[in-house]
Amino acid sequence: MRVVVNLTRCQGYAQCAFLSPDVFRMHGSEALLYDAEPDEAQRARVLQAAAACPVQAILVDGLGAREADEPVTAAGRPGRADPSLEMLRREGRVVIVGASLAGTRAAAVLRRDGFRGSLTVIGDEPHQPYDRPPLSKQVLDGWLGADHTELPRRDELDAEWVLGTPATALDRAERRVHLADGSAVEYDRLLVTTGTRARPWPDPAEAALDGVFVLRGRDDAAALRQRLDARPDRVLVIGAGFTGSEVASVCRERGLPVTVAERGATPLVGALGAVVGAVAADLHREHGVDLRCGVTVAALEGDAGRLRRAHLSDGTTVDADVAVVALGALRNTEWLYDSGLAVGAWGVGCDAGCRAFDVNGLVTDDVFVAGDVARFPHPLYDYQFLALEHWGNAVTQAEVAAHNMISATPDRWPHLATPVFWSSQFGVNIKSVGVPTFADQVVIAQGSTDRRRFVAVYGKEGRITAAVAFDQGRWLEFYQRLIERSAPFPPDFRAVDPPADRRPVPPGLPDHGTRDLEATVLVTGHAPSDRRAELVHHR
Repeated sequence: MRVVVNLTRCQGYAQCAFLSPDVFRMHGSEALLYDAEPDEAQRARVLQAAAACPVQAILVDGLGAREADEPVTAAGRPGRADPSLEMLRREGRVVIVGASLAGTRAAAVLRRDGFRGSLTVIGDEPHQPYDRPPLSKQVLDGWLGADHTELPRRDELDAEWVLGTPATALDRAERRVHLADGSAVEYDRLLVTTGTRARPWPDPAEAALDGVFVLRGRDDAAALRQRLDARPDRVLVIGAGFTGSEVASVCRERGLPVTVAERGATPLVGALGAVVGAVAADLHREHGVDLRCGVTVAALEGDAGRLRRAHLSDGTTVDADVAVVALGALRNTEWLYDSGLAVGAWGVGCDAGCRAFDVNGLVTDDVFVAGDVARFPHPLYDYQFLALEHWGNAVTQAEVAAHNMISATPDRWPHLATPVFWSSQFGVNIKSVGVPTFADQVVIAQGSTDRRRFVAVYGKEGRITAAVAFDQGRWLEFYQRLIERSAPFPPDFRAVDPPADRRPVPPGLPDHGTRDLEATVLVTGHAPSDRRAELVHHR
């Protein structure tokens, strides 16, 4: 059997851990860990736990939040049948590039909504689609094997799976995806869900040292876990974002000495700001992490091909035989650079309906995009283009994209989901809703930072834009409604466990300044009919 828990919905009530303790475990007060592939003998207990979940976050042999819904009729409203769409649904060719969470969910929705044509899913990894969040948690801590994280429903989708063969180019004129083995796959609708990969250490020779790891895919997690099992003398984590902090947490739980080097003022500062990041820093230090902020790793030093130490920008050195490079992610877009789409290191540009647009800013009707690689406008955030590396966003955006691919224009959905993200570190469940970086103030609305149980509410220009909870995840649904109603900031209501000081302060987000140009656009022509854009990529 296959189990997936939608942790964007989970509120840590722990009934599942009580009813099926061999499959579900609580990590700290609210963070849930689970076995994605429990033994079939556990089915009765797991089904009982799923039925008892107050927020219905446990999915058994299924993927997505609306598996029980009636299929959506792609023909649209009564009296508006479209013969070409009926032909597409019956005999069309849909290709999904990216055998990922988003790609798998999109395939399931296509079949649910009545698509009966050919469906091809292309993936660069040889593995069947798997869930990534457990890699930095259940896998590294030794509970699950890296091969024990597969997503459900792959065999029920009536799809051709082309795995271990990455896409290398897109020919939009011929509607053809070219693959690394020299073959090509034709499509009537294409969905791009190629996601991201770990940003490597910038020096290739140092990156090749035995003991230097990144953590993004299943093979990465398996290799890193094997090295942690060997009990290294010290682990160096380069970067204290969410992945780096989770790795540091697992290392300390396993009793391993760990040093974290972070260029920012605090852990998580780029995502949550220094005010909340200071609480994260305290968590690191309270659990024995050698946390060094405001420094970078200048060089990695090896001996006989093995990592021995790191040299930091402040002149100090750290002896370590394992280094985990956690410097963020790179979007997998290079294969699209000559396709004529608006694409770059920032992702693939698309509208709110997930239709990709070309270099001229014109939307396409046959190429769609979803998941980490998509860059889309969000009305809640002044229509700024967002690229979100969130589990919940990948699922929801894939549903929207799949529906829109086989629907008439008036019946298409906009992707308006409010971003939700979670992380488990040092026994604390950290959860956010909205976009904290889109803020100029923050206030502690409930709880206490000293107790590590609080809700921080972010605002910009007098309205609420985000909320972050430490072990208070059950309140975030309330704050999500406030965000979606553009409720005033600072919040003015009676709250459970109000803090003594509710004065807003600057969130302490880093000033990124002007971004380095990643691409140049050249505009040619004079009359409106012959004006065209050309995208020049700086690789």
